Amino acid sequence: MRELTELTADIGSDLSPELISGERRGNWIRLRTITMVRWIAVVGQLAALLVADQYYHLDLAYGLCYMAVGVLVIANLVGAFVFPENRLLSESENAVMLLFDLLQLCFLLFLTGGLNNPFCILIVGPVTISAATLTIRSTLTLALVAIVLVLLILEFHLPLRTADGAILRIPDIFLLGNLAGITIAIVFSSIYSRRVVSEMASMAEALAATQLALAREQKLTDLGGVIAAAAHELGTPLATIKLTSAELMEELDDRPELYEDAALIREQANRCRDILQSMGRAGKDDLQLRRAPLLTLIEEAAEPHINRGKNLTFSEDITQTSQGEEPVVFRQPEIIHGLRNLIQNAVDFAREGVWIESDWTDDRITVRIMDDGLGYPPHVIGRLGNPFVRTRRTDAERRQRPGYEGMGLGLFIAKTLLERTGAELNFANGAENDGTQSNHLKKRGAIVEVSWPRDRIEAPTKSDFSAENPVNSP
Repeated sequence: MRELTELTADIGSDLSPELISGERRGNWIRLRTITMVRWIAVVGQLAALLVADQYYHLDLAYGLCYMAVGVLVIANLVGAFVFPENRLLSESENAVMLLFDLLQLCFLLFLTGGLNNPFCILIVGPVTISAATLTIRSTLTLALVAIVLVLLILEFHLPLRTADGAILRIPDIFLLGNLAGITIAIVFSSIYSRRVVSEMASMAEALAATQLALAREQKLTDLGGVIAAAAHELGTPLATIKLTSAELMEELDDRPELYEDAALIREQANRCRDILQSMGRAGKDDLQLRRAPLLTLIEEAAEPHINRGKNLTFSEDITQTSQGEEPVVFRQPEIIHGLRNLIQNAVDFAREGVWIESDWTDDRITVRIMDDGLGYPPHVIGRLGNPFVRTRRTDAERRQRPGYEGMGLGLFIAKTLLERTGAELNFANGAENDGTQSNHLKKRGAIVEVSWPRDRIEAPTKSDFSAENPVNSP
C-alpha cells in the first residue's frame, strides 16, 4: 500500500518531458482538416477572380490565375482519393502542405499585382498555422520562405490593369508599408500564436496529469475502504474459528496428533487476523467514515515522507489564533494528495527539517508547510503553481537534489487539487529570525500556506448529527 501511495506522490516527477512537451502537435492534424480549409480557400479565390472579372472588369491573366486555383483543386482531389480522410499527417507532411499553400498563394499574388493586391495579407496565414502546430524549426523555415517571397513579389509581379489599360498601383511608400506590415505580422503572429497554443497545450496536459493523480488517489482510498470492510466482515468468522479450535484443543488434549491440527487452525486464524489488521489499520475508521481530525489528515498526507532523512515536526496553535477544539474535516483525496505533494517538495529541498503547522479560527482552517532549505528562486516565485516552469539550476541546487529536473508539475497538481476544494495557496520565502525563536527555527526556507473557508472542508460531528436527528439521539 505504501509503495502505491509514494507512486502517486511522485507522479509530477515521473512524467517524461517528451510526453508533455507538446512538440508532437504536428502529428495531431488530420488530412481532412487541411482539405476542408483548402476548399474554403478555393471558393474564396474563385469568388475574388469572378468579382474582378465580372464586376470590376480588371485585365488579368485569368488563364494562369484559374490554373493556379486548379492546382489547389487537384491537390485536394488527389489527397481525398489517395489517402483516407482520417489520416493523421506527420510533421514533415504538414510542413510540405503549408509550404505548398504558401507557394500557390504567392504565385496567385504574382499574377494579380503583388503587394498592390489587398489580399496579400493572407501570406501570414500559413506561417501562423505552422507556429501553432509545427516545431520551431519548421516555423522558422516557413517564415523565412514567406519573407523572401514577399520581397520577390514586391519587385516582380504582373500589374493590375483596368479594362481601358490603366495600371492600378499604390504609392511606393504604401508598398513599403505593406512589406513592413506583412513581415512584422509574420513574426508577431507566429510568436503570439505559438505562445498561446503552447500554453493551452501545456495546461491541458498538466490537467490530464492532475486527473490521473486524483484518480490514483481515489483508487487508493477505495482500496483502503475495501480492506477495512473485509477486515470488519471477516472478524466474526475468524473469531468463531478461534473459539472452536480452542475448544477442540481442550477436548483433544489426550490425542497429540489431533491436538497439533487444532493448534495449527488456531495459529492460522490468528495470522489471518493480524494480516487483516495490518492491511486495514490505515483506513478502518477514517476511510469508512470519510472524515478525520485535521492533524490526523496532515500526518496521513506526510506519512510517505516521514522516514526520508529529514525531521518532520507537526504542531498546532502556533499563532495562538486557533479557537475551539481541533476541527474534523472530510478525507478528500484532493486534500491528501495536494498536501502530500507540497510536503514532498519541502522534504526534497530541506536541509534538515520541515515544519507543518495547523491553525484554525471560527471561519478558516490553515496549514503552513515550511522548510530550512534555500527557498523558492525569487525570479520564479510569482509563477509557482504554473505547469512546466523550468529554471536553470545552480551547482548548489544540483548537489542538494541530484538528478532532479523538475518542471513545476507537482506544485501545479497540488495547487489545482487544493483549489478544487476551495483552498487558497500563498507561496513565500522565510527570513532570518530575530533571535526570539529557538535555534532550529533560526532560518526558514520556502513557505506555503494553504487556507480553506472552514465550512468548505469541515465535516459534521456526532453532536451535529444528534442535533439534526433528535429522535435517534440517546
